[in-house]
Amino acid sequence: MDSGAGLGNLLVLALPLLLLAFLMFTQRKRGREVQAFQSSLAVGDAIVMTSGLYGTIITLDDAVATLEIAPGVQVQVDRRAIGMTQPGAERTVEAPETPRQPDATPEVD
Repeated sequence: MDSGAGLGNLLVLALPLLLLAFLMFTQRKRGREVQAFQSSLAVGDAIVMTSGLYGTIITLDDAVATLEIAPGVQVQVDRRAIGMTQPGAERTVEAPETPRQPDATPEVD
């Protein structure tokens, strides 16, 4: 009997199991990183959503974040849709702007 054939068969069976174990480990690690990121979000953070939309967090609760995507334009998004903070952006804590009123036009004589 050839002991090399038995070792080869064992290797063929062990490789897929090792691959599955590696994939499960990396997926759990990624899940912990996402959970840590989500818990670190705060009002005033400049963020990028998973869709590529940029904004600043105005309000934040367990499930919903309100973002200001342009001066006076606010949207509510699912908190899980926030992908990352903007690179190089610092946290700004400001009161949300009130909607702008149109300027009065001067009368022309």
